[in-house]
Amino acid sequence: MSINSHKLSIKEKIGYSLGDLAANLVFQTLVTYLAYFYTDIYGLSTEDTSAVTLVVGLIAAFAFNPLMGVIADRTNTKWGKFRPWILWTAIPLGVTAMLAFSTPDFSYKGKVLYAVVTYTLLLLLYAANNLPYSALSGVITGDMKERNSLSAYRFIAVMGAQFFVQVFMYDLILKAGDGNKAAGMETVMTWLAIIGTVMLLITFFTTKERVVPKPEQKSSIKEDLGDLFKNKPWIIMLSLTTLIFITLAMKGGSYVYYFENYVNQGELNAFLNPLKSFLPTFENDTSLGLGVFNGAGILIGLIGIALSKKFADKYGKRNVFGASLFISTLFIIAFYFYPPKAVGVMYISQILHMFFYGISTPILWTMIADVADYSEWKNNRRATAIIFSAMMVGLKGGLSIGSSLVAWILGLYGYITKEAAVAGQAIVQPETAIEGTKMLVSVYPAIPFLIGVGLLFFYEINKKMELQIEKDLIERR
Repeated sequence: MSINSHKLSIKEKIGYSLGDLAANLVFQTLVTYLAYFYTDIYGLSTEDTSAVTLVVGLIAAFAFNPLMGVIADRTNTKWGKFRPWILWTAIPLGVTAMLAFSTPDFSYKGKVLYAVVTYTLLLLLYAANNLPYSALSGVITGDMKERNSLSAYRFIAVMGAQFFVQVFMYDLILKAGDGNKAAGMETVMTWLAIIGTVMLLITFFTTKERVVPKPEQKSSIKEDLGDLFKNKPWIIMLSLTTLIFITLAMKGGSYVYYFENYVNQGELNAFLNPLKSFLPTFENDTSLGLGVFNGAGILIGLIGIALSKKFADKYGKRNVFGASLFISTLFIIAFYFYPPKAVGVMYISQILHMFFYGISTPILWTMIADVADYSEWKNNRRATAIIFSAMMVGLKGGLSIGSSLVAWILGLYGYITKEAAVAGQAIVQPETAIEGTKMLVSVYPAIPFLIGVGLLFFYEINKKMELQIEKDLIERR
């Protein structure tokens, strides 16, 4: 197949990107609100919240994802290997996402059991949907520049989902439930489930698999796993993905606590007053402040995403990724030094952090696709889904560890949950818990990012090797 036949239309790029928009309506909700939902809406303790998110998440990461990778690589239908899974799981994923954020009136033990069952099903279906979706980017085209372009489209969609969830969802929850957060969450998630299902179906109908392994490239599961553990770039990317999503889950899941408990409400009100006439009506200053904080960062992050392809094509993915990730981390650390009244500099730091992180965002997944090419280049066998499944292990493992750390660290700092509060009395958090919310958006999430930057010094697929791999594989195919 010639490289010209790997060119993608704008329609196909948009259609593919809608799949990630749909998945991220679920994923961004998990990152941003899972711990908060369990502790402050559903009424689980910090200990049980930490245990549920960690144990279920790690089981899903290390069982569901590798299994799904093996199955997807061995799926053969008239629609291809990976596209069918997007079709088959679209509706079940939407229904399960709605159920996972529902609040049935069970006993406390019943609530814990319901959380375990629905969260397990949600992660199972998410793996069955999103792993083949991610692997599809490795076979939709063999042209690395087209992959960079596709990834940019994809992560603009990701940022769109992130923008909705982090800017408007908290306020919509308050409004949809008329102050009842449980009812509001159920209503919002029902609509997101419907919209996400439609988007996944569009992805299925608008995409095509083009990179098809030759019949003689068939391999056993043992050979696929052997290839993985001899693949140094894969090991580094697995570790890096885990570290990145630990940070994203930790800081993303902590912002709502940070604005409710740490940021000075008087200063926040004064800061927001000039903006109120230009913005939609929000329920209160906390929801508006959180929305503007996240929204401004996301919009600036889109500029970083737009520049990402240009930098990656010129300097190579590894170098650009490492530099942008390091600089973005400096602005996370800065939050440690801000007192509650320093509202303006909080917003400036968020904007600068998201600009540099935005540059790195699309590069992660194109680097994983490059690792699949590297494996084929070295071993003359292609196992796209199992390589992407390993990255999904990192994503799910990082999400689980990060979300669990949010609840666990809050518990260490004495955070009072809905379940622990005295009935009928307003919850007043102790000073230690307020300090804990500051640490959760500054020092703690910076650590995994910095370790990840260090790992990139050992990643060997530089720009020169990228071009050589692409040239050699085009000749073979």
